[in-house]
Parts: sequence; C-alpha cells; structure tokens
Amino acid sequence: MKPLQTPIHGQMFVDESKHSEIFTYLPFGPFETVDDLRKGLLDFRIEPDPGHLLFAIYDKKFNAEPTFAGTIGYIGSSTEHLCTELGFITVFPKYQRTHVTTNACGLLLQYALNLPKDGGLGLRRVQWQTSANNKKSYAAAIKLGFQSEGIARWQRALPLGEDKYPANNGVERREGDPRREYPGRDTAILSLCWDDWEDGARERVAELMKPR
Repeated sequence: MKPLQTPIHGQMFVDESKHSEIFTYLPFGPFETVDDLRKGLLDFRIEPDPGHLLFAIYDKKFNAEPTFAGTIGYIGSSTEHLCTELGFITVFPKYQRTHVTTNACGLLLQYALNLPKDGGLGLRRVQWQTSANNKKSYAAAIKLGFQSEGIARWQRALPLGEDKYPANNGVERREGDPRREYPGRDTAILSLCWDDWEDGARERVAELMKPR
C-alpha cells in the first residue's frame, strides 16, 4: 500500500472508472480524465483536510508483480481525539470478492489500533460509515469486527445530480426543502475501538488476513 499519487496511479484509476458500479455509493467518480480525478477527489476532498490520507492498494497475489487494485483511506483523523475512519474504498472489479478488501482494511486497522510500541498509532476508535442500503459494505465491516452503533437518518445531503444513488428510503423530500433536489442518505455507523481490539478483534483480523 502506498499513498495515491496522480502521476503514478491517475490514468489507471481513470481507466477503471469505466466500471461505474464501483462508485455507486461514493460521493465522487467516475472520472473521465486525470484532471477530473485530481479536481474532483484529490484537490477537493483529500488534500485540503490534514485528517484525510488516501492510499493505493496493491495486490501481490494474482500477478508476479504487485498491481494497483483500488484505493482506501483514513478520513477525519484526529490526534486530539485519537480516532479515524476507514473510507474512500474502491476495489476494482477484478479484485472484488477476493482477499484484497479484507487485507487492505486489516492493514489500516493494525496501524491505527496497535500501540506505538507495536508499530501503530495507538488510536482509540476507528469508524466505518456507509449508506444504510449498502449491504455489502455493512457486511464487510461486521466481518472485520466492527460493531453497529445504529442508523443516522437523513445524515447526508448527497451531491447535486448524483442520481446514481439508490433511493435510501423512498420518501420524497418535502416542499420548501432548501436543498430539495439533493438526494438524502441514511447512514449506518459502526466502530471498532481499542478495547474491542484488545479483546479479540486483533486476532480476528489477523486470521482473516492469512493467505488462503
């Protein structure tokens, strides 16, 4: 895993954008050009926030040489509150339903929740947020040991014109809503905290990451 860099990964990411389904539940993409990627994701969402860090996922199993398999990031990290969130997860179709997502998440969990003496950051909380409709994302979090904290209803107003999002609850926005044209999202919120980690989640993640 390496920090995402436009000169190295930009065109490959754009080429994979033809698989628009990987962006269904994401507030960005697909991208037609590297410039779109830079403006729509890196310049707009990642670089302005020091709590965001986006990685390129590399797979070492399917090919002799490591290959670019998708992205994952830390979101809204706080050194004051010792917390972060896993997000910006895109896994290219060839690598879906494989070890790639689990291993990428596992690596970031290990780095976030292990103590500094063990090579980690010693954070107390890692959060996972997903559309309440995104059953695959929710299941992936549960598999890794995240615990559900409930559904935050109408938690986000999604970007204008993003009709790619499935209707979250079938409720029409009321007349007079200041942003009526912006779709709404109910968000499932989960977390994996330091005490979960020490109470068996670390071993659970390590077992999931073992080669099969």
